[in-house]
Amino acid sequence: MAIELHTPTSHEPAGKAASRQAAPARRQGLRLHPLGLAERILFTERLLLLQDTGVSLHEGLRELSDHERDPEMAALLQGLLDHVLEGQPLSQAMGRYPSFFPSSYVTLIAAGERGGFLPQVLRQLLDLDERTERLRSMLTSALSYPAFLTLFSAGTIIFVLVGVFPKFAEMFAQIHDQLPWSTRFLMQLSELMRHHWPWLLLGVVGLVISGVLLMRRDEVRLQIDGLKLNLPGLREIYLQVYFSQTLRVLGMSLAHGVPLVEALKACQDFVANRVFRNFLIDLRRQVTEGSGLAQGFERNTFVPAMVQQMIHTGERTGNLATVMTRVADYYDRELAKRLALVGVDGGGHVDGHLGRSGHPHTQRHRA
Repeated sequence: MAIELHTPTSHEPAGKAASRQAAPARRQGLRLHPLGLAERILFTERLLLLQDTGVSLHEGLRELSDHERDPEMAALLQGLLDHVLEGQPLSQAMGRYPSFFPSSYVTLIAAGERGGFLPQVLRQLLDLDERTERLRSMLTSALSYPAFLTLFSAGTIIFVLVGVFPKFAEMFAQIHDQLPWSTRFLMQLSELMRHHWPWLLLGVVGLVISGVLLMRRDEVRLQIDGLKLNLPGLREIYLQVYFSQTLRVLGMSLAHGVPLVEALKACQDFVANRVFRNFLIDLRRQVTEGSGLAQGFERNTFVPAMVQQMIHTGERTGNLATVMTRVADYYDRELAKRLALVGVDGGGHVDGHLGRSGHPHTQRHRA
């Protein structure tokens, strides 16, 4: 997720080139990770705070740029400021940084600029990103415990086979013919691991490298994305994640007057699963051809019946934006309950958090 760094060229005005060359010591250094969701949340919150205090857009961007200590983020802010000073809308300037501002973000900012309610859109985008960050944290916590148990169990088994079994080798050798087949198998496995561990280690490394190379192939990644939507247990979790995110973005977009076709296009880049993305692409094509949105949802097998019914009701009554937001809230609560069953409670505090209206910062802005 690299961010394009602006460098002065011979075609730039002298003042603009000078502003980009004026890089104080705070902008020197190297990032350990690319700009991501956490940085976008901080940017949205700071920009919203400046907008709420009556600071103009270009003054707010200049303020953020002057006080930014991260070199890559400072370059991005300076780029946004330069484009805005050239007369470009904020959404168009953000569109030049697609790795940091997804198309759904840019589309909603454009709607806020056209309608004159940019602070309201920023507040909702902040809430959306904070929900996404909490969701990532909960999923990571939910997967970390089973992963730890798996690694601990594997380590215990290896220790028993390598460190404990050899101590009983002589005793087992005397009654070898009387031992059950499972014990004889474990004895052979212990001998294999103690005497041929370099080859086993080399085989494991080879399997890991092969797996990484396979994951880079598009057809393999497409099959894995398909399994996410078909395997029992995983299917429900992934569908709740995808529909929660997609329907929330669609609901926000429609509520702010974004055309349905444009909103569906923005959602295509919001979900990483290629099978689900193909569903959104096909849905957009059907809507473009004149079919109703409900028909597109009904034609797909993995769309839950509840979603099909609610979309049909929202389309029939003209309340699609409200219905989509309500369904997204419902899936947030259901996902929180499902992850809580896995034992997530520690740092994530799952119970009820996704169902709330926002982060304490968001509550402060709303006040």
